[in-house]
Amino acid sequence: MHTCPPPINALDQWLEPNGTVERNYGHLLLEQKGKIDQDLIDALRPYFESAHLDARQYFHEQIGISLHPDAAGGLLPISYPNCLPSKAHRGLFGEVVAGLVTEAYQNEFVGGHEWRVPIFLFREHDDVEKYLWALRFDPSRTREIYGRHGSDFIGIALNAQGEVARVIAGEAKWRKSLTDSIVKSLLLGPKEEDEDTGEMVHNGRGIWFEVNRDTPVPHGLRQLQKLLEQRDPDGHANAILSIDRAVFGQGPLPGRSNLVLLVGNGARRREALSCLIPWEEAPAEYTAPHDLQVVEIILECGDGLIDQLYATLWEDA
Repeated sequence: MHTCPPPINALDQWLEPNGTVERNYGHLLLEQKGKIDQDLIDALRPYFESAHLDARQYFHEQIGISLHPDAAGGLLPISYPNCLPSKAHRGLFGEVVAGLVTEAYQNEFVGGHEWRVPIFLFREHDDVEKYLWALRFDPSRTREIYGRHGSDFIGIALNAQGEVARVIAGEAKWRKSLTDSIVKSLLLGPKEEDEDTGEMVHNGRGIWFEVNRDTPVPHGLRQLQKLLEQRDPDGHANAILSIDRAVFGQGPLPGRSNLVLLVGNGARRREALSCLIPWEEAPAEYTAPHDLQVVEIILECGDGLIDQLYATLWEDA
């Protein structure tokens, strides 16, 4: 289970928040104000280890990886998530940060719900298991990893009876440089040649397309339920039952909020407080009936932060 609270003091020193909420739309801009140093890495590490713990235990058991020095066959130089390619680390970083900011800045999110992330869904990544399996027998078989399908992040809000009253489903994207053109491609899809005009136009299959057409109950909520059944069936009994009722049409659907998170280094000529997604009102391309929360995180030398952080996870284990 994910049990580590967000390091609020470290976040306060590192990021400057500027948020607005208008009706069912929230926009939160987080700009780096403090430096990335060892103190920040040390503060973030417990949260990231907690986020990856379920998947780490699951993948190690599946593949037969033991980190104990007296394990049969000797110690293998393979561990999740440390040994994954750097590109995969960047994707994982964005997904963990989605949970981090949802828990840390929930008072600035649309709706003011008490969000919690009982467990992350990282074990639901088939290609990571395939990658680690091959690497276990041949350490030279490194390659890039295909992304995980479905929601990047799922959080829940419980009612007084411990039932799931609301779910927040997130799309989280890391980019080395958050320029206007890169963000438009993320939101609206890559550019393709228009058959009629010959012009290069966005194909419309970006984040907004995926969010708008998602099911009322996100598949990630069902995945989270199954993990809760394995990890904490007693502590989350009512949450588990309420999800079953929603899925089988025997109870009300939980309310839903959507989260779109962009994190990366600011563009070279970016001005302070400038936003990549309009903050005054929800973008016209967003047509889903649910609350929308946008988070933009603008960093400096974010690549170095990710590399240092993932290199030191469980370094003392």
